[in-house]
Amino acid sequence: MEELAMTKQTNPVRVGIIGLGRLGSRHARHLTEKIQGVDVVAACALDKDQLQWAHDDLGIEKTFLDYKEMIDQSNLDAVVIVAPTPFHPEMTTYAMNAGLHVFCEKPLGLDLDEVQRMADTIHQHPKQIFQSGFMRRYDKSYQYAKKIVDEGKIGKIIYMRGYGIDPISGMESFKKFASEADSGGIFVDMNIHDVDLIRWFTHQEPVEAYGLTSNIAAPDLADIGEFETGVAQLKMDGGVIATLIGGRHAAHGNQVELEVMGSNGWLRVGEHPDLNRVTVFSENGVSRPSLQSFGARFDEAFLDEVQDFISNIAKGKQPEVTVEDGIRALKIAKACQESANTGKLVNIPKG
Repeated sequence: MEELAMTKQTNPVRVGIIGLGRLGSRHARHLTEKIQGVDVVAACALDKDQLQWAHDDLGIEKTFLDYKEMIDQSNLDAVVIVAPTPFHPEMTTYAMNAGLHVFCEKPLGLDLDEVQRMADTIHQHPKQIFQSGFMRRYDKSYQYAKKIVDEGKIGKIIYMRGYGIDPISGMESFKKFASEADSGGIFVDMNIHDVDLIRWFTHQEPVEAYGLTSNIAAPDLADIGEFETGVAQLKMDGGVIATLIGGRHAAHGNQVELEVMGSNGWLRVGEHPDLNRVTVFSENGVSRPSLQSFGARFDEAFLDEVQDFISNIAKGKQPEVTVEDGIRALKIAKACQESANTGKLVNIPKG
C-alpha cells in the first residue's frame, strides 16, 4: 500500500454517515458500537424516523436531512456513504473537495461519465483516503480460498462461477426500492461483487461479455424495467472463463456462492448457506436452517472493511481496494447488462 505524505491520525476519526437504510443502519451500528478509533458525530438521511433512531438508539448527536449541511457544519474527518447508488458520485466529490476521507459503498455510481469525474476528483486529493465497499474481500472464507489459490494448491484457474441469489422473501422490498430508484440492473445490483472477486482471484481482466436475463419467477418485475434472473459469461484476457448468476428467487434463503475450478482441484465458498451448525431431524425430514439475508452472511466482513477504512486513516495508508477497482467492476457489470439488452456479444475495452 502507498504511504501518504500526511500526518497520521492520533485522535478518534470524526465520522458522519450518509444513508440509514438496510445497509446504512448496519454500518451505523458497527461504527457506534464495535469499530475502534472512531467517533460518529453526525448522520444524514431523508427519513426522519431513521434519524430519530440514530439519535435515540445509537447516540449520534447531530442529524441532518441534507448531506452538504452535515459536511459543512459537523467538523468531520471522514464520511461513510451508504445512500442510493445514483448519488454516490456527487456525494463523494463534495466530501473530497471538503477535505474529507471517504468510504463509499458499491457500486460507485450508475453513469460512467459521472463516476470518471468522481475518480478524477479523488486523484486530485492524494493525501485523502478513498475506499470502495467490496466487503467480500474482507470475508475470512474468501480470504482463505484466495490463499489456497495463490499458493497454487488447486493449480491454474480454469473456470469461475459466482452466484448471488436473494431470498424470495425480499422481493417486495426490492420492488419498492427499484420503483423509487434506479438499481442499475441485475448485474450491477447483484453481481458486481462477483465481478470484483473474479478479477481479484485471477488477476485477469474480462474482454468479452455475453448476458441473458429472464423474469420467469417474477414476471411483474418487467413493469418496473427489472429482471429477476441474470446470467452472464465472461472471457478473461488470460484465458479463464467465468459465469455470473444473479437472481431474487431463492426459496430457501440467501445463496451467495463462489466456485473456482483449477487444473489440479476445485474449491467452493458458500456452497451451503447454513445459518449455523444445527441440523434439524423432524417429521419434515432432515434440514439445516439457512441464512436469510446478505447482511447476516457478511456482517463480520462489513465490520472489517469499515474498520480497515478507519485504520487506514489513522495510519495514513491508501487501501488495497481502489476507485479503479470500482470503475472496472462497474464497466464489466454494465457490459453484461448491455449484452442482455441487445442480445449481442459485448467487447470490454481495457482501462
